[in-house]
Amino acid sequence: MSVNWLNEVKWDEQGLVPVITQDADSGEVLMFAWMNREALERTAEGGEAVYWSRSRRRLWHKGEESGHIQRVREIRMDCDNDALLLKVEQTGGISCHTGRRSCFYQRFVEGGWQAVEPVLKDPKEIYK
Repeated sequence: MSVNWLNEVKWDEQGLVPVITQDADSGEVLMFAWMNREALERTAEGGEAVYWSRSRRRLWHKGEESGHIQRVREIRMDCDNDALLLKVEQTGGISCHTGRRSCFYQRFVEGGWQAVEPVLKDPKEIYK
């Protein structure tokens, strides 16, 4: 696969692009993350989501610790070439490190944030 397609992405000053990850079947937004050039290339070649962890300052193969791998069905880019959308099959049904289906589990209600999605598995059982 030619890497010229990577040059079409508008990377930010840190060499990153924002990525929204969505369940390929339901359309539910599962998470938001970042990719650098190598992460996107590995994702495209391997068919599983690889992100750039800003906190760890390294590549992060989603599910490397938890087993909750994301199999990529589609990679899309927005009209400005500065944001990506991954449509994935979420292994184990959990994408969030809190043990929930989606990272977007908090809803703004009456002036505050409330958790509105259940914990499916205790994170202590996921990350050992």
